[in-house]
Amino acid sequence: MIRIPSTIFQEMVEHAKREWPSECCGILGGREKTAEKVFELRNIEESSVRYSMSPQEQLKVFEDLEKDSMEMIAIYHSHPHTIPFPSETDVRMASYPEVSSIIISLQEEKSPVVKAFQIEKDAIYLEEIEVLTFV
Repeated sequence: MIRIPSTIFQEMVEHAKREWPSECCGILGGREKTAEKVFELRNIEESSVRYSMSPQEQLKVFEDLEKDSMEMIAIYHSHPHTIPFPSETDVRMASYPEVSSIIISLQEEKSPVVKAFQIEKDAIYLEEIEVLTFV
């Protein structure tokens, strides 16, 4: 299970909406499968069917994570026109099997759907998302 504070969850969804009709992409940093920070990255593909993160931006995120004693707990991206399930490209490009892969579907414009997966070499596992609300 991955735990995401509601504010970070909303930031991801808003990022996806801003980048529409292209896919958005980003990284969640945190500790013990709990997100603490969202890093919005630019999709250098500027595509509606795939994304690619700039290696320089990724390096900066990794440096920030290390500085704050956090780890990468998820990579997120959007599917502007399709369901929230990993595409063949998503599976092929999944480089971190220990990290959650979050997909934000904007297929239904008014009600985005967010799902998390563990993508391994020979299997895809649905992962539960707990959205944390703080009182």
